Amino acid sequence: MARLFGTDGVRGLANGDVLTPELATAVARSAASLVARQPGRRPVAVIGRDTRPSGTMLASAAAAGFASAGVDVLLLGVVPTPAVAHACASGVADLGLVVSASHNAMPDNGLKLFGPGGWKLPDDVERAVEDGLREPGVRATGTDVGAVVEAPAALVEAYAAALLAAAPGGAAGLRVVVDCAQGAASVLAPEVYRAAGADVTAIFADADGAHINDGCGATHLERLQEAVVAAGADLGLAHDGDADRCLAVDAQGRVVDGDQLLGLLAVALHERGELDTVVATVMSNLGFLRAMEAAGIAVVQTGVGDRYVLEAMRAGGHPLGGEQSGHTVQLRHATTGDGLLTGLAVLERMATTGRALADLAGVVVRLPQVLVNVRADRARAQADDVLAAVAREEQALGGAGRVLLRPSGTEPLVRVMVEADTEELARAVADRLAAVVGA
Repeated sequence: MARLFGTDGVRGLANGDVLTPELATAVARSAASLVARQPGRRPVAVIGRDTRPSGTMLASAAAAGFASAGVDVLLLGVVPTPAVAHACASGVADLGLVVSASHNAMPDNGLKLFGPGGWKLPDDVERAVEDGLREPGVRATGTDVGAVVEAPAALVEAYAAALLAAAPGGAAGLRVVVDCAQGAASVLAPEVYRAAGADVTAIFADADGAHINDGCGATHLERLQEAVVAAGADLGLAHDGDADRCLAVDAQGRVVDGDQLLGLLAVALHERGELDTVVATVMSNLGFLRAMEAAGIAVVQTGVGDRYVLEAMRAGGHPLGGEQSGHTVQLRHATTGDGLLTGLAVLERMATTGRALADLAGVVVRLPQVLVNVRADRARAQADDVLAAVAREEQALGGAGRVLLRPSGTEPLVRVMVEADTEELARAVADRLAAVVGA
């Protein structure tokens, strides 16, 4: 069997060849076998989903899998991914499963697992779950079969309260437009931002799963940019389908990306004496690296994927990390990337300093970045002629640019990323390298 789990769970066309109700049942049953059983206490799993039409089908199938293995199930319904992690971190559940394909288009869906403490499963545990799919597993019978019930509203309320407690400075006096991507945060995000004191206008917040991420949300910021300018708002915040991401738009309608958000939050923590190192990925813009050096903040870089960011954070005891895509992890308040938590932190920083988002985000001056995907064997990224070409281009750029070649983890592609002082130069270097890779 080919490896099912990618960097963020299992994803694919819902009810297609791979991501079927049968798979959801099997994954849940296999994951249940990894939970330590305690005398007199039945394990508990919590399931959340985004708004996709296929979500109820897959969540129901997963619930059946857990119950058949003797695990009680709490159905949270439509909630942001971090709400499921929070339920596990708070001790309410031993396992969490999120049915979501995050920022992917509506026909896709996915399965994402959280273990005890609210942490994403490490690679070796995910492999054990996959290996368990080949085994029949233990089937509970009689009174040992798990119960499946709707989760009490108090679980989501506790998550919302934890979000607000993490940003005690609030957001009073700020006007914000929030794009909920027709996804999991459609109800909760506007409520939480209002509770923090912000004047909120919500767009794409009808929880219309048939149009999740469709021209909206963190991967499509154009409508948010227009709405912020039209409303005369102080900023805009955009989430993706499961709300573990957050990107922003300033009052002039300019995009503030994940590197800039991570930079402004790192500076805020550094000023309070709470941070000396921030964790980012190899895709972070050179402008971010320069800004952190100027601020006296060290940077640890990891492979692409918020799970690798989190691993480095936990290993080094670093409180903040994130990705350019908008996954930001605040380890003192959450066990995973949380878009609402990021949005609240940005609002709090603006409210307590009285500074505009453009001013705060200006700590990071992004260099033009060009990314070219070359269809080639992934091994080409380490071929002698390719490495020699990269060395020549890096020498020519000096300290004024950066080159990164990264083979795709899922396709026969090599991604060529170049940063330079001008977009024209970055494009020229990327095109030359792409030609060598594709030769």
